[in-house]
Amino acid sequence: MRIAALIIGILGALAGLIGSIIALALGGVASAFGGGDQLMGMSVGAMAMSIIGLVGAALAMAKPRFAALLMAVSAIVGLVLISFGYILATVLLLIATLLAFLGRNSEE
Repeated sequence: MRIAALIIGILGALAGLIGSIIALALGGVASAFGGGDQLMGMSVGAMAMSIIGLVGAALAMAKPRFAALLMAVSAIVGLVLISFGYILATVLLLIATLLAFLGRNSEE
């Protein structure tokens, strides 16, 4: 289960990076018309959460509990920051969180 957590976590982190880059681009377009500064800041925060989720996915084999914590925090905070742009990443990271946490006692 930890290998699945690793793969799904990486996919979730990449989906989060793509969503945050799109939100950052939309914030840049909005700032050209006099707004969007808040969206740009939140997009940078979501990028940081995606990187934290990627680190969590990378740790799924060695430290599954800590990896599950990192991926869960990344999923929830990223969803709060840019909501719609992080939905796919949230679903994938939460699935990876469950797989890492439930697979913590198995020997692979």
